[in-house]
Amino acid sequence: MTDTSDFLIVGAGIAGASVAWELARDHSVTLLEAEDQPGFHATGRSAAFFSEIYGNALIRSLTAASRSFFESPPADFADSPLLEARGCVIFADQNQQADLEAHFAELRTHSDRLALESAEFALARVPVLRPEHVAACIWEPDAQRIDVHSLFQGYLRGCRQRGGQLVTNARVDAASFESGAWSVTTPAGNFSGRVLVNAGGAWADEVAELAGVAPVGLTPLRRTVCIVATESAVDSSTWPAVTDAAESFYFVPDAGHLLLSPADETPAPAGDAYPDDLDVARAVDRLETATTLQVGKVIQEWAGLRTFSPDRSPVVGFDAQADSFFWLAGQGGYGIQTAPALARLATQLLTGQGPHPNLQSAGAGPAALAPTRFLT
Repeated sequence: MTDTSDFLIVGAGIAGASVAWELARDHSVTLLEAEDQPGFHATGRSAAFFSEIYGNALIRSLTAASRSFFESPPADFADSPLLEARGCVIFADQNQQADLEAHFAELRTHSDRLALESAEFALARVPVLRPEHVAACIWEPDAQRIDVHSLFQGYLRGCRQRGGQLVTNARVDAASFESGAWSVTTPAGNFSGRVLVNAGGAWADEVAELAGVAPVGLTPLRRTVCIVATESAVDSSTWPAVTDAAESFYFVPDAGHLLLSPADETPAPAGDAYPDDLDVARAVDRLETATTLQVGKVIQEWAGLRTFSPDRSPVVGFDAQADSFFWLAGQGGYGIQTAPALARLATQLLTGQGPHPNLQSAGAGPAALAPTRFLT
């Protein structure tokens, strides 16, 4: 006879791992991962940054609510800091300057440490930018790079320490709800849980359909990233992250090289994402157009899937038409930086507690995230 966990979580990426860590403090948890290692897809391929001005207003609120965890995680959570100070420059040319200023006016109400700065300010921090491409910039001093590995392993290790069970090679083949519990069939065995948490990432709609639940309309979008070496010997170690106002590319110093992306969003089926040569070429071209750098070699390239709901905000909450089926999906490209707040909120909803008042007041409460918002 199969033991029944309080919570059966499908998907051991950052969403599943973080909520499993929260829930395992007081409940029995089984975390099912389709691959032979957790975080194989989007989480393991993320070059995540902590930025409180990245994403829509709801995402920005969730990110702000996650800051305290990143800055002061539990004492036994990680061996090193989760954040690395970096800062971010968002630059605009003359044609983009008016849009940049309007964007700054909107963002300024959310973060009082932002600054609208001159071209000279941007060039002083990133000397390789071409002056003709920079008319003004937004400076975000508090943007920081996230140590994704330490964050993710902290959640997984803590979940196990709290008694949670992680099962790999456990892709869901079937799921049904009977006698007050969900039964799930996988190649690794059969599992049972009183509540099924769908943290399936790019596969979340497929997981729902296997369980007889209507999908919410999630779309996986491919994002390409590469590490490049430049021909000229420049010290980039003190540079901030850099992106243009149109977010057509970005680059970040990375161990003496540059991490570079064309910020592409190409619809792709759920699966193992691979970089497209044309997207890598676009990223290199945009870097060489906006800066004096010339790429000598592409050292490494990869791609991951960023899965969005129709309104580009996460889907968090119980399904209105299925007993004990809970959505935790659609985090898009913001799953790492919002994980602490989303995991806390999901845990509060799963255990019948009220949502955190900071999230409510910021417009990131249950109604804004609930799957019922997509019902017609």
